[in-house]
Amino acid sequence: MEARARIPVGPPVHNPLPSYWHNPKSPLSAVIEPETSNPTKPYDYAIIGSGISGAMIAYNLLNTQPGARIVMLEAREICGGATGRNGGHTKAASYRTYLQHKEELGEEEALKIARLEYANIVETHRLARELGIQCENEMCNTVDLIYDQETFEKGKAAIEELRADATDEEKEWGKMAWYRVYEKDDGIKQKFWCADTNTNPTVIQEEKLVGAFEYVAGRIHAYRFTTGILKACVQKGLQLCNNTPVHSILPTVSTASPATSPSPNKPLFDIFTQYATIPTHTIILATNGYTPYLLPSLQSFIVPLRGQITAQQPPKTSKHPSVLTHTYSFIYASGYEYMVPRQLPDGAQHIIIGGGLGRLPQGGAGEFGTVDDSALNKNISMYLRGTVSGYFGTPSPGESAAEQPAYETIAEWTGIMGATADGRPFVGEVPGRKGVWVSVGFNGHGMVLCLKAAEALVEMMTGKSERERWFPESFLIGPERLEKCEFHGRTDMQVQETGEGLVGGAEK
Repeated sequence: MEARARIPVGPPVHNPLPSYWHNPKSPLSAVIEPETSNPTKPYDYAIIGSGISGAMIAYNLLNTQPGARIVMLEAREICGGATGRNGGHTKAASYRTYLQHKEELGEEEALKIARLEYANIVETHRLARELGIQCENEMCNTVDLIYDQETFEKGKAAIEELRADATDEEKEWGKMAWYRVYEKDDGIKQKFWCADTNTNPTVIQEEKLVGAFEYVAGRIHAYRFTTGILKACVQKGLQLCNNTPVHSILPTVSTASPATSPSPNKPLFDIFTQYATIPTHTIILATNGYTPYLLPSLQSFIVPLRGQITAQQPPKTSKHPSVLTHTYSFIYASGYEYMVPRQLPDGAQHIIIGGGLGRLPQGGAGEFGTVDDSALNKNISMYLRGTVSGYFGTPSPGESAAEQPAYETIAEWTGIMGATADGRPFVGEVPGRKGVWVSVGFNGHGMVLCLKAAEALVEMMTGKSERERWFPESFLIGPERLEKCEFHGRTDMQVQETGEGLVGGAEK
C-alpha cells in the first residue's frame, strides 16, 4: 500500500465516465474564462475545486466579507469531481470510529468529531431548505445491516460507550447518540425488507444477517445542492472558471525572495492555467484526492482512491416497497456498501449502491493512487450488479433463475476520493506555505464533514476564535501530525490478508 501512496498524483482526467447525477447539467457548467482585464488588481481569494468544500468556502467568505474578489477554478465542468459523483448520503455512522477516536485522541475530541458529523448533517439539510434549493433534500433514518457476528458485537459496544459519554439530550430520538439495536430475531427482515442470507453469486463465503443498527441520517442530490450554493455565490460576485485546470501555484516574483517584504497591494501568488496567469493574495485548495498534484509536499499524506457506484432499477416484482423509507449500509467482515433509494417523479425508484472495495484482495489496493475515473473495475462491476438482489433477495423465488426479473443497472460510474494516513481530513494553513490553505482528505466521508470544515477554515482565515470551541483539533493540518502519518490504506476497512485496519464505515 505504501507503494501505491507514492504514485505521483496527476490532474483530473479530461474524459471521465458520465455521472448519473449530471443529468440535467447545471447552467453553471458553461465555460467561463477568468477575468483578466485588470491584471494589476489581484483576487482576494482563489479557490481551486468546485465541489461541496469549495462551494461552502466561497459561501462563507462572501457572507463574512461582502464584496471580496473571489475566483473559483475547476479543472473540468463545475462540480465534476467527487461531490458530483457520490451517492448523496448524509450518514455519519459515528459509532464506527468512536472507540478508535477515543483511544487515540481522548473522550473530548472523540465527542467533538461525533457532534460535528451530526451538526454537518443537520446544517446541510437546513441550508438546502433555507435557500430553496430543489435537491431531493430529506433527513430520514438509516440502517446498518450486519453480516458478521464479531462486527455486530463491536458495534454494540461502541454504541453503548458513545451513548454513555453523550448528554441526555443527545440520546433523544433523532439526535447524535440515538440508536436502536436489533438482534437477529427482532423482526429485521420484515422491517427492512432484507433477506436472511446474502445471495450475491460473486460472494463465495456464507454471510448471514446477524443484527442491525438504526439511527438518523439523510439523502440529498449533492450535485444540485452544490450548484445551488454556487448559484447564490455567483449572484454575490463569485467568478467561476470551468474547464480551467491549474498546473502550478508559485509565489510572485516580487515576494519570492525572503529579503523582499510583500506590499499589501501586491499579490502573494500567481496561479498558472492554460488561459492566463491569475494573481491572488490567498489560495485555498478544495481539491481532495488531487491535492498532491499542486502540493507535492503532501504526496502520500493524501492518496487518491477510486470509488465505484451503480444506479439500479428494481423490477416491479421486487419484495421491498417501490419507495424505501430508509437509507442502508451493508456491513460484512472486511468492508461495506452503502445504498440510497431515490424516488423518481413517476413514483418509482432508483437504487444507488456503491462500494465493493472490501471484496477485492488487499482491500482494493489497486484502486489507490489512481485519478482515472474514466474507467471501471470489472470485478467491482460484477459484484455491485448482484448486490441489491443479494441483500434483498430475488424478486420471484418460485421461478427459475433464468425467468426471474432482474435489477437493471442503468448507470455505472467512478469518482476519486481522498484518503489520508490517519483517516481524518486536513484543514488549515499548509505548514511552510503561508497564504495557502486546504480543506481536503475526507476519506469518502465528505457529505458529513465538508460543510462544517469549510466553516472552520473561513473562521481560521478571518481570525475568528469560535472555531476552537467546536472544531476537532485533530483535523488541523500541522507539521507534527504530518510527521506521524504513514499511509497503510483505509482506516475504516480491514485488509483481508493482514487483518490491518478497522471494519465498517460509511462511504458516501
